[in-house]
Amino acid sequence: QVQLVESGGDLVQPGGSLRLSCAASESTPNYWSIAWFRQAPGKEREGVSCIGGRETQTYYSDSVKGRFTTSRDDAENTVFLRMNNLKPEDTAIYYCATSTSILCDEYYFQGAASMKHWGQGTQVTVSS
Repeated sequence: QVQLVESGGDLVQPGGSLRLSCAASESTPNYWSIAWFRQAPGKEREGVSCIGGRETQTYYSDSVKGRFTTSRDDAENTVFLRMNNLKPEDTAIYYCATSTSILCDEYYFQGAASMKHWGQGTQVTVSS
């Protein structure tokens, strides 16, 4: 069964850093692209990043570009989201998801609607 489990969310002060992990079950192909989304209070779910399956091509939303970095460890079937210089507006539930495509094209063009599998999310709170 395909399963994605996020972890690493925490309460952190502005300017701090966190690394989120998205662990995929062994039945989840490690060549699927993995995207990160977030949903903040009062806002719709938005795309954060995507990393390709058979490559390390990455995409980032303008709001996190230069601060967040996504990477993957195929041996562990885990995707990471390193978040630096966190801001209060980064406060949200962060979800990893996959469209089951090797590429991030569906993430880029269709966003959340293209995702076939979702994790349960992990809470990131940025506050002093």
